[in-house]
Amino acid sequence: PAGREDTGLLSSRLWDCGDLNFLSVLGLLVWALIADTPYHLYPAYGWVMFVAVFLWLVTIILFILYLFQLHMKLYMVPWPLVLMIFNISATVLYITAFIACSAAVDLTSLRGTRPYNQRAAASFFACLVMIAYGVSAFFSYQAWRGVGSNAATSQMAGGYA
Repeated sequence: PAGREDTGLLSSRLWDCGDLNFLSVLGLLVWALIADTPYHLYPAYGWVMFVAVFLWLVTIILFILYLFQLHMKLYMVPWPLVLMIFNISATVLYITAFIACSAAVDLTSLRGTRPYNQRAAASFFACLVMIAYGVSAFFSYQAWRGVGSNAATSQMAGGYA
């Protein structure tokens, strides 16, 4: 049973790394598409850029922490709770960014032009990132609540199973 628990913790760590990597790639697409247009002329795109770049940077930092297992050295930080709060906050921020980006697409570009296509694609990827952060928030909530573990595994893992 101890070997099974270790592989479960390892797969959880790999899921966190893969999840953060996926989110960083999608977030990069959003801000790269917006950055290639004159976004500074429209306040809605300034907000989208702020959300996309800020959350991309935080996601990259978390990815590096999990990739090099630095979170294990910071054992006093409740990482499941931190990830849950981050993912919920990111979901809410991306909801606002997605709405702002989608609402401003038709107002700022001529249909069929390159900036219109880039902004429409940015809206699409902002929706994907919003959904991905929402799914990640759900899984981080389950990890925080300890779904799938019992009192014995919680005691063995020091309450972090």
